[in-house]
Amino acid sequence: MNKRNFMPLFALGFATMAFSLSATATAPQAVSIQPFAERLQSAVQDGGYRENDYWVWCGSVIKGGDGKFHMFASRWTKDVPFSPNWVSNSRIVRAVSDTPEGPYRYAEDVLAPRDAKYFDGRVTHNPTIHYINEQYVLFYVGTTYEDPTPKTRISDELYRKARANQRIGMATAPSIEGPWTRRDAPVLDVRPNKWDALLTTNPAATVMPDGRILLLYKSTKGQRDRLLYGAAIADQIEGPFHRLSEEPIFNTANDPKVSIEDLYVWQEGNVLQAIFKDMNGHLSGEKHAGVHAWSTDGINWQLAKPAKAYSRDVRWNDRTVSHQGSLERPQLLIQDGKPTHLFMATTDGALPYWKAEHTFNIVIPLQADSRKED
Repeated sequence: MNKRNFMPLFALGFATMAFSLSATATAPQAVSIQPFAERLQSAVQDGGYRENDYWVWCGSVIKGGDGKFHMFASRWTKDVPFSPNWVSNSRIVRAVSDTPEGPYRYAEDVLAPRDAKYFDGRVTHNPTIHYINEQYVLFYVGTTYEDPTPKTRISDELYRKARANQRIGMATAPSIEGPWTRRDAPVLDVRPNKWDALLTTNPAATVMPDGRILLLYKSTKGQRDRLLYGAAIADQIEGPFHRLSEEPIFNTANDPKVSIEDLYVWQEGNVLQAIFKDMNGHLSGEKHAGVHAWSTDGINWQLAKPAKAYSRDVRWNDRTVSHQGSLERPQLLIQDGKPTHLFMATTDGALPYWKAEHTFNIVIPLQADSRKED
């Protein structure tokens, strides 16, 4: 990494302070950010991506050079249970639609299993797709194990092994249809004896104004420890990625009430913004609802006002409302620098994913922010 200092995106007097993501203790809002919940329109019935014979999870969408919309999602056969077999059976696929709303149709396996000697030899999961420096860039999570791929429910021992081997990887391609070149080593590995010693997962990436790549990631120290988030940065997409902070960001390590995951980050105007899942409802007031936060440097984050980005009570375009058992892995379609659609993995009703009979991806169109940028 070169010797340039990491500077905030724009000058704020308190930009170097570390704010806690707390619903009760936040600094005054200093920038004008539209509440994310105000952008939400009605979810599209019969939109998104689903497969009758497969579990579908995640879902990251980009407009390709062909004018079509391409979703990169995780998929695996329903011959095995959804959970915990996602960690042993998942692979990343591509589905295509003429419109952002869908429905999306399966096109191909993108990152299929390969030799178990590679860090992603058995499983690929958690895709997030971007277009950077005239190439398509796919961040994802891979894992490996020596055992045969399970045809029944995964054992507890194999689950722990596959989970501990999760690492963030990256693949690139000149076209949305490939060919995809993936690295033989993770782009972000673990750090022994640190808070992120067990795994690296849930990649969230964006390009900073100076062209550097910000990568936020989830990790933990041990199998039973709470999951936290860290930040890394690289001068170019080829890496290497370096930690921006030795400690977890969001100060979640200092507040045991806060538990978050499934973060998505983007830059809009002069501000970094993020949405993520509130595991226990401490930040949003609703368990597993979405939270909206902003930052000027990728390390110090503040809750937006209001903090709640979305509810698990989903309003559909047929005027019905349903309470979803899960809304996971929120991802945005960005067009001309603005988010236009929200995609989330969900289930077929109020049951959580580990009890559901079907899982799929839904799409919620977003209203444009008509206010002027600061």
